[in-house]
Amino acid sequence: MIIVGVDGSRTGLDAAGWAATEAALRHAPLTVAHAVPRWVCEEEPGRYIEVGRWMRDNANTVLASAKDRARRERPAIHIETVLLPGDPRAALLKASEEAELLVVGSRGIGGVRGLLVGSVAYGLAAHATTDIVLVRGRPSPPQGDVVVGIDGSPGCRRALGFAFAEAALRDTRLRAVHAWAWPHPGGFQPADRDSERDVVRALHELLDEHEERRPGVDAVAEVVHGHPVEVLREAAKGADLLVVGSHGRGQFAGMLMGSISQAMLHHAPCPLAVVRRGEV
Repeated sequence: MIIVGVDGSRTGLDAAGWAATEAALRHAPLTVAHAVPRWVCEEEPGRYIEVGRWMRDNANTVLASAKDRARRERPAIHIETVLLPGDPRAALLKASEEAELLVVGSRGIGGVRGLLVGSVAYGLAAHATTDIVLVRGRPSPPQGDVVVGIDGSPGCRRALGFAFAEAALRDTRLRAVHAWAWPHPGGFQPADRDSERDVVRALHELLDEHEERRPGVDAVAEVVHGHPVEVLREAAKGADLLVVGSHGRGQFAGMLMGSISQAMLHHAPCPLAVVRRGEV
């Protein structure tokens, strides 16, 4: 099951459309979810009965609009709607515990102008126990590459497995990108060349492992000089999906997200998948 959180915003509708396409590719049912204050869901909301009725009607309109958007994108998929009681972040975290994927828009209603990621989306990306995709902008039909950031950490193996699966679903190319920062600002030492060759070799070996499981995927390895955030942002231009692990190499145990995945929440030019740590 794929669950998409909506709030009546344009980005929420875009997320519903993206989630519908993903559900069709995975042959999975889609649940469209919207959260309201807990008291609104009660049968007798006390002296605020009229306000509660208005809020329920508005919530049902939000769900109906998102379901209609999803249905227009992929008419054949199974779609359910659900009204969640409570804080949007907590309610979606709970509802997505058994889902295979959580999808949300990058910004919702009430987002501060200039911020690229809303507080709810950011909180979900940090705390979700399942993989999550943040959708920014109206998605186009699958046609671009799937790009995955690789840093050699244990978490990147699961991100790579997720990316291979997405590329296979879309029948598109996979680009595994590693950002290479020069160890010596003053120049390129001979040892650096050896280190870079080691990185390229390790990256190809990692791709070979996954290609054995999904032999039909056209996968290419790219080692690019530069800061990881800039390298991934440039690589993901025109991509269908950018995939990163929730934690990278050198991140402290207990951190909710790594610095690169946090930065990509703000800078990814396409839908961004944040893949949780776990088995490949």
